[in-house]
Amino acid sequence: MYNYFLAVFLMMAGFYVVIAQGNLVKKVIGLGMFQTSVFILYISIGKVNGGQAPILTEGVTSYSNPLPHVLMLTAIVVGVATTAVGLALVIRIHEAYGSVEEHDIQQRDNAEDALLEGEL
Repeated sequence: MYNYFLAVFLMMAGFYVVIAQGNLVKKVIGLGMFQTSVFILYISIGKVNGGQAPILTEGVTSYSNPLPHVLMLTAIVVGVATTAVGLALVIRIHEAYGSVEEHDIQQRDNAEDALLEGEL
C-alpha cells in the first residue's frame, strides 16, 4: 500500500505545481513529477506478491507480468525526450519574450495585440 500512497502524493504534488506556478520551468518539473507517479503506480500494479520472473521452472506457480515494467521503460525514454523538448521550448520562449513567467508573457502578447488593433 505504501507505493500507492506515494504515487497519489506525487501525482497531486505534480498537479499542484503545474496549476499553481506561473514559471514555465516549474511547470515542466511538475509534469515530470506527475509522470513519475504514473510510473510508480503502473510498476506497483504489475508486481505480484510471491511472483517469480516468467521463466518456466519446476515448483513455480505464480508469475509476475513483465509487460507493465517494459512499457514503463519505454515511457521513461519518451518522458525524458518530452522533458528535453519542453525545456528547449522554454529556452526559446525566454529568448523571444525575455521571461519564463506566464503572466509576463501574456501581458506582452496582450500589449502587442492591442497595438496591432490600434493600427488597423
